[in-house]
Amino acid sequence: MLEQALVQMLLLLGATVAVVLVFQRFRIPPSLGYLLVGVLLGAHTAGPVVADEYIRVIAEFGIVFLLFTIGLSFSMPQIYALRHTILGLGTAQVALTTAVVGGLAWAMGLPGPAAFVVGAVFAQSSTTVITKQLMEQGESQTRHGRLGTTMSVFQDITAVPFVVVIPVLGVVAAQEVAGALGLALAKALLAFVIVLISGRLLLRPLFQLVAERRSAELFTLTVLFVSLVAAWTTKTLGLSMAFGAFLAGMVLADTEFRHQVESTIRPFRDVLLGLFFVSIGMLVEPALLPEIWWEALLGAVALLGIKLLLVTLIVRLSGVELQTAFRTGLLLAVGGEFGFALLAIGLEGGVIASQPAQVVLTSVLFSIILAPFLIRFNQPLASWLFGRPARRPDESLPAPRELDEQGHVVICGFGRTGQTVARFLESEGVEYIALDLDPAIVREARLAGQPVYFGDSSDAAVLENVGLARARLLIISHEDRPAALKTLRHAAQLKAGIPAVVRTRDDSTVVELCEAGATEVIPETLEASMILTSHALQALGVPLHRVTRHLQEQRAGHYQMLRELFRGSLDNIQDPRPAGEQERLHSVVLHEGSPAIGQRLAELNTERDQVSVTALVRNEQRRRYPEADTEVRADDVLVLLGTQDSLEKVERRLTGAGRPTTED
Repeated sequence: MLEQALVQMLLLLGATVAVVLVFQRFRIPPSLGYLLVGVLLGAHTAGPVVADEYIRVIAEFGIVFLLFTIGLSFSMPQIYALRHTILGLGTAQVALTTAVVGGLAWAMGLPGPAAFVVGAVFAQSSTTVITKQLMEQGESQTRHGRLGTTMSVFQDITAVPFVVVIPVLGVVAAQEVAGALGLALAKALLAFVIVLISGRLLLRPLFQLVAERRSAELFTLTVLFVSLVAAWTTKTLGLSMAFGAFLAGMVLADTEFRHQVESTIRPFRDVLLGLFFVSIGMLVEPALLPEIWWEALLGAVALLGIKLLLVTLIVRLSGVELQTAFRTGLLLAVGGEFGFALLAIGLEGGVIASQPAQVVLTSVLFSIILAPFLIRFNQPLASWLFGRPARRPDESLPAPRELDEQGHVVICGFGRTGQTVARFLESEGVEYIALDLDPAIVREARLAGQPVYFGDSSDAAVLENVGLARARLLIISHEDRPAALKTLRHAAQLKAGIPAVVRTRDDSTVVELCEAGATEVIPETLEASMILTSHALQALGVPLHRVTRHLQEQRAGHYQMLRELFRGSLDNIQDPRPAGEQERLHSVVLHEGSPAIGQRLAELNTERDQVSVTALVRNEQRRRYPEADTEVRADDVLVLLGTQDSLEKVERRLTGAGRPTTED
């Protein structure tokens, strides 16, 4: 028995490696390769057969992890902020496509629930195919490219309700659908509340505790545990496991661990998603193709045509000029991989019969095969149809900041040097994202309103997650030479030619770092932080006289900005001064009832304890060096500078509580 299972596993892995290698060689989406493996090894074709009962069980976790990573891309504040723009366009496209296609399917004789599934499947578009093809032809940053990519990503989140609704349709009679849907939505709301509340109370402290252990193995186990517990919660309530994983991802999207979590889960997601596509391929019955090919072809034409018209109309009505709207419609006309997931859910729940499911499946496959050609020739097609070249001035649509950082700086390491550089960038209004593996620094910095995330900058997936491919500059401010070399090599693959400023202890590694891709290597001196900052600002195009003015101001002020540091566990060891004499930054939250509420900053008398207020965070807005007459409100965060003993004394006076929460 064990030997037979091993033989089947080797057959599956061997066939998958061979097919995907060939498909990648000819630049064909790997998802089609996985589908082909499923067809070849399924029970509906001649040759070796791999038992699918276990594969389908394991493959379901591919969808769980897919929804988990989608949730990581959409936090609640981001969704709310985008409700009137791209979110509206994406939702309208999914709703209208589902209604139009579902209505046509119902008119052709399909039962209502089955017609609904067909509409939901056709409403999805392939983010993988769209983004890959646009990048290959250099159109990923055009206006239609950004619109198409962002709307396809939003389709994933608007498809989450389908995951909740479709299983219900197969277990109730038509007259009971409304009540069952109401119950399902009530359960979904309950699951949302459970995961949201428990996640906010437990997930951040849990990941902080795990991050402090600095163990990649423990972090991976925690990510798997959290995603599967959330999936089990919704499964217990009678909902889809994928829905729970999506909610858990949304909760973690608001934390500093978001990018590292996504990097950790990605290998599991990709492998299990490949297995999911294999299981979908096993559903294909090639023997039926002679009977259904014309229906499938008509279905593919309907899918492409209806979505092209609807997307063009929706985008045009939003104020975008017609030719750009048409090109966006060509991108989104393709079917999507997530539609396979919805179809599998419908088949498993008995909502749709095997025969129409085969037609729908083949139609989506046809559209995905045609997609690269439609996307590749979207410009000639638009020019031929409208008789004029596409307008170029409009192709500067800024992507939503929450989804796509653009033109920012990536700082690897948020210790003394990284924080110094970040403050100068902030003073110039330059956006940045920082990465660090010290949870104490990350926690304090984020509480102070700074965009700092827990993550290993030498991990290519983490660099990709923070948008290095769209960054203006890379700064490596830590002293880990092997990690810096790995970061530079990954950066060169993600964005060839990106300027990279690197800090090193001495000049012995300058040549090695330059060969790895560093633009500027700064050997450490007494003013290493100032020199690195000078190079970084000049690389960003800041005029030299302004850079010089900043440096002169800091020297005249006895390097005040350089002393403002969040200290991690290693700083106390590296700093030769006693811990009690080391100045540090500390963030204090003033909750309702704190004695300081209602007072002005001048009235707090922090100076008498040799503590200064360097920043105030209110409503997620950070203000550097606030005015002395600023009145303190509930939920404000004061960023204080002083020694540990002084900070403890001031915090007790301001909050009426005990010692600071910072762990040294």
